[in-house]
Amino acid sequence: MKERIAVAMSGGVDSAVAAALLQKQGFEVIGITMCFNLPDPQSNKPSCCGVQGIEDARRVAHALGIKHYIVNMQKAFLEKVLKDFCQQYFRGKTPNPCIRCNQYIKFDALLKKAFSLGARYLATGHYARIEKVTSHKSQVTSYLLKKAKGLKKDQSYFLYRLKQSQLKHIIFPLSGYTKEEVRGLAQRFHLSVAQKPASQEICFLPDQEYRSFLKSRLEDTRPGYISDTTGKILGKHQGIAFYTIGQRQGLGIARGYPLYVTRIDARTNRIVVGEREQVYKRAFLVKQPHFILRPPKNKFDLRVRIRYNHPEAKARLEIIKGKIKVIFAKPQFAITPGQSAVFYDKNTVIGGGIIDEVLD
Repeated sequence: MKERIAVAMSGGVDSAVAAALLQKQGFEVIGITMCFNLPDPQSNKPSCCGVQGIEDARRVAHALGIKHYIVNMQKAFLEKVLKDFCQQYFRGKTPNPCIRCNQYIKFDALLKKAFSLGARYLATGHYARIEKVTSHKSQVTSYLLKKAKGLKKDQSYFLYRLKQSQLKHIIFPLSGYTKEEVRGLAQRFHLSVAQKPASQEICFLPDQEYRSFLKSRLEDTRPGYISDTTGKILGKHQGIAFYTIGQRQGLGIARGYPLYVTRIDARTNRIVVGEREQVYKRAFLVKQPHFILRPPKNKFDLRVRIRYNHPEAKARLEIIKGKIKVIFAKPQFAITPGQSAVFYDKNTVIGGGIIDEVLD
């Protein structure tokens, strides 16, 4: 019998090509599409959460001649992703919901659903690599998470919280391809989504407008004061949930030179602003650290990425009472509490955690 692999099909070109590649390799492929029952965002950008995404996935599955299942993930998504997303903004943090979705929804709840359908593996259209390694000494098999071939589209940053028990059952069929090559494969396979634009980064936000999304879900968005770094009041803000570190636009303050958000103080409900150089910091603390294999020694040097579209930079890391202190060799712009800091050794993801506190 052919080995059965479930493919998480979002309705996009990446997951469609992943399914087609595995089928051509001789596996028995089944498609699974998650349904979150969220209101369809009124956006001109495609989303993996809406009705159109589900319909596109169904069409691709039909064209490939594979079984297709739609799984209701509304309860888990609301509890694990949306609730945390809103709470973190309310506390003055800037969360990354894609990381939590991968941790709790795609590679936990959906992986378990794949098992229940008789699949041994769950495949997705992520651009990342999993490398199986066996120790010659202990004969223990482990799994490493690595960057994708096409570094421009590499998505390993979003996957750093995966466990060994999950990596063992995950396949990334696109790991050796660039985005351009995947587009070409979609055309060669005559897939209906070949020309479909890439989905937006946060699938449930219409045009990435998180402020209006938060307003519809947060009851208490108290206005407060905006001050400079000396404490001088410069203006008022609409609620700390609507601001993020490094923000320049929308402050409503005219000073004759650009001002940026340098700190958000949830305790005093205050936004602190300063000049651009004041947004650069070197040190911060990371909470909820997670390592793909095992924690390194107490002090170690790695490259650290503080958000998805930020280049990695050299840093010294030190484990302190369950947290990790990160000190960059050079100051970095807008180190933001709530975002994830991901640690790399060349092309290998070592681990990461949530940025908790920026140190002056």
